[in-house]
Amino acid sequence: MSEPKAPTPTPGDTYKGWLFKWTNYIKGYQRRWFVLSNGLLSYYRTQAEMGHTCRGTINLATANIVVEDSCNFIISNGGAQTYHLKASSEVERQRWITALELAKAKAVRMQAESDDSGDECPMSPPPAGQSGASRNSEVQSTLRTLGSKVEDLSTCNDLIAKHGSALQRSLSELEGVKLGGDTGDKIRQVTERATLFRITSNAMINTCRDFLALAQAHSKRWQKALQAEREQRVRLEETLEQLAKQHNHLERAFRGATVLPASQSNPATDSKGPSSGKGDASDEDDENEFFDAMEDVQEFITVPADPKYHRRSGSNVSGISSEIGMDDQSLDEQSLASNPESPQPQELEPVKKRRTRIPDKPNYSLNLWSIMKNCIGKELSKIPMPVNFNEPISMLQRLSEDLEYSELLDKAAKCQSSLEQLCYVAAFTVSSYSTTVHRTGKPFNPLLGETFELDRRYESGYRSLCEQVSHHPPAAAHHAISERGWTLRQEITLASKFRGKYLSIMPLGSIHCIFEKSNNHYTWKKVTTTVHNIIVGKLWIDQSGEIDIINHQTGDRCHLKFAPYSYFSRDVARKVTGVVADKEGKAHYVLSGTWDEKMEFSRVMQSSRGGENGTEGRQKTVYQTLKAREIWKKNPLPDGAENMYYFSDLALTLNEQEDSVAPTDSRRRPDQRLMEQGRWEEANAEKQRLEEKQRSVRREREREAARTANPTDETVIEDSINDTPLKTDGEEIISEPIETPEKIDAEETTSSDISSSIDGMEGPYGSPVKSAHQDNYRALWFERTDDPLTGEQTHVYKGGYWEAKDHGSWEICPDIF
Repeated sequence: MSEPKAPTPTPGDTYKGWLFKWTNYIKGYQRRWFVLSNGLLSYYRTQAEMGHTCRGTINLATANIVVEDSCNFIISNGGAQTYHLKASSEVERQRWITALELAKAKAVRMQAESDDSGDECPMSPPPAGQSGASRNSEVQSTLRTLGSKVEDLSTCNDLIAKHGSALQRSLSELEGVKLGGDTGDKIRQVTERATLFRITSNAMINTCRDFLALAQAHSKRWQKALQAEREQRVRLEETLEQLAKQHNHLERAFRGATVLPASQSNPATDSKGPSSGKGDASDEDDENEFFDAMEDVQEFITVPADPKYHRRSGSNVSGISSEIGMDDQSLDEQSLASNPESPQPQELEPVKKRRTRIPDKPNYSLNLWSIMKNCIGKELSKIPMPVNFNEPISMLQRLSEDLEYSELLDKAAKCQSSLEQLCYVAAFTVSSYSTTVHRTGKPFNPLLGETFELDRRYESGYRSLCEQVSHHPPAAAHHAISERGWTLRQEITLASKFRGKYLSIMPLGSIHCIFEKSNNHYTWKKVTTTVHNIIVGKLWIDQSGEIDIINHQTGDRCHLKFAPYSYFSRDVARKVTGVVADKEGKAHYVLSGTWDEKMEFSRVMQSSRGGENGTEGRQKTVYQTLKAREIWKKNPLPDGAENMYYFSDLALTLNEQEDSVAPTDSRRRPDQRLMEQGRWEEANAEKQRLEEKQRSVRREREREAARTANPTDETVIEDSINDTPLKTDGEEIISEPIETPEKIDAEETTSSDISSSIDGMEGPYGSPVKSAHQDNYRALWFERTDDPLTGEQTHVYKGGYWEAKDHGSWEICPDIF
C-alpha cells in the first residue's frame, strides 16, 4: 500500500496520514492512521475505522509536543495520555510537527477566547435548552469572527506603517533632488497626502482596537452569565433529584418503612446506591476483599421527621414524652446544640505559653544503599531502621493525642441523660482518628519503661500518664484523670498484618471511660488502621471496622461503623455512621459524619423495622429524625503543617522540653530530639546506641530471672542466654518460619529478644512456643490486674507518679536513655 502524500499543512486544515505509534515492548511500533482536526489528534488502525471506531484522541490545547530525533516525537497532555510517534522520514516528521504546532496554537487561542464553552455546548446540548445553546454557539462564533477580522486589520496596520514610512523616506529623498519649482510643489503635496493617509490609518486601527476591547469585555461578561446559568441548572437538577429521593423515602415510611435488601431492590431506587456495580467488581479480583463490604455500610436510612415532633420539641421544655421515650426532650435545641463552657480562670492566664512551631522537616532523600551497606554481615534482627520513616514523637505521645478533643468528655460529664452522654463519648471516639489522615510517618517505638506525661490541668483540666509496660508484644498503658469529672484509661497492644499492597494495624485492648458524677462506665475498642501503597505509590491511611461503645451502668450501647474506602462507592469517603440505643435496643440518636472532618447527630422521633417481604438480617431500618446538628468538628491544622509532619496544635507541643518531667520521659529521648532538630544522621547513630543498650539490659534481666529460677546451674544459663534456640515441646526449631501476630520491628530487637518474646505465640504448626527464659520485668507506675468488666488482663495505674513529681524524687526511675 502506497502512503498518500500529505499536502503542506496550512492553518485550520484537516491533516491526515500514517504514523508509527509505540504500543508495548512486545509489539513495539505499530502503523496507525492519524487525523488532525479542530485541535484534536485522533488515530485509527485503518482508514476504514474512521467512520465507527476511534482508538484514541488527545486535545492539543493542553498537549506538549517534544521532538526526540530525526523521525521520533512525543505528544503528551500531562501524564494522562502520551503518544510516542515515529514518522517514515524526517521531512514527514517536520510536516506533522508544523501541522501540530499550528493546530495547537489555534486551539489555545480558541480556548482562551471561549474557555471551551462554545465547543462543548453544541456537541451534546440538552433538549430543553437547545435554543439557548444555539444562541450561545452563535455568539461565540461571532466573537471569534470579529477577533479574526481585527487581527487582519492589525496586520494591515503594520503593513501600512511599514510602507508609509518607506514612502515618506523616498519622497524626502526625492525632495532633495534639484528640479523645477512645479516638481517640488508636487512632491510636497504628495508628502502631505501620505502623512494624512498614515494618520487616517492609525486612527482607523485605534478605533478597531477600541472595538475589539469592547467586544472582549462583553465576551467575558457573556461567558460569566452563561456559566452562572449552567451552575444554576446543575443546582436545580441536584435539588430535583434530592426532592425525588425524599419523596421516595416518605412514601416508604408511609407504607410501613420497608426497604428491600440489596439483592431484591433496584439499585436505581437506593437512597445512596453504594452497592451499584460493586458485585461485579468484587468478583474480578480477590485482593479487593478488604474493600468489599459496601452493601452493609448503610444499615439504616434517615428521613425528616413529621413537623409535629418539631413543634413538640420546641414547646416541651421539660422533655417528658412517652412516645419518644426520652427524658431530655429539649436536647436538640439546648443541650447538644449549644452547651457553652463556663470560662475557666486558668484559660485566661495560662501558666505556660506552648510552642506553635517545630523545625521544618528536612528534604532528605532515602538512600537505600546507605542502609544496605550497614546490613552486610549482620543478623536480620540487628538491622537498624533509619529515622527517615519516623516522625519525631513516640508512640506514647501519639497515644496521648487521643485527648486532643477532651472538651467532648467535659461536656459529657455535665449531661443529665446517659444517652446524651453516650453521644459525646461516641464523638470523642471518632475524633481520636482525625489526626491520622495525613500522618503516614511511623512514631518511635518506646523503650521498655519509657514514660510520657501530659499535664494540661491549667488549660484543659486533665493530666495523663503513659508507660511502655511491655516490649514484646509492644504494649502501652495510659491513664488520664480530669478535674472536670472523668477518667480515661487504656492499654493498647498493636498487631499487624502485611498484605503486600497494604499494612493492617489492629490495636488490641479495651478503652475505659468513667464519669464521676453518674458512675457511668463506658468501654470500647479501636478499629483497624490500614496503610496503603506500602511498596509503590503515595502512602495513604484508612480506618475501617466497627466499634461498640457500651455503658455497663445502664446497658446503653452505641454501634459505630467506619466504612472502608472503595473505588466503586459513590458515598462520601471516610464515612462513619452510628446508632445510640438503650438497653432494650430502641434507637434514640443517629450519628453520621467523617472521621477526618466532623460528626453530626440527629434525634430519632420514630423508627420502622423491615416488613414481611424482607429477608432476615438484610433489612434496613428507616429512622425519622429531627434536623442534624454538629457535635464535633476537627480543628484546622496550623499554618505550614505540611512542613511539620502534619502535626496538630497539640502534637506540636508534645515534644516540647520541660524540666520537671521524669528521666524516662519521651521528651528526654535523644534520638527523637535530634530528628526533630533535623540532624537525622546523628539521630540514626543515637537510635542504634539506645537499641543496643536496651538489648544489653534485657539480656541481663533474663540472666537474673534464670538465676532466680535455677540458682545451681549458672554456667548452662549463661550459655543458653547467649545462644538461645527456639523450642517447642523440646524440639529445636531451625528453619521453620514463625508468623508473629504483630510486626516485630527491627528496632530494639535481637535473636535473644525474639526468643524471649514469642511466649504465647503460635509456632509453625500451630503449637504454642515458649521462650527459654521468662522476663521478670514489672512496670513502674502501672500494675497488671484482671479487668472485671471485659475479663482481660490489663495494666492499671497504681499511683505515685504525680507525688514523685511534686517532690522531685525520681530515684526509682531506671536510666534507659
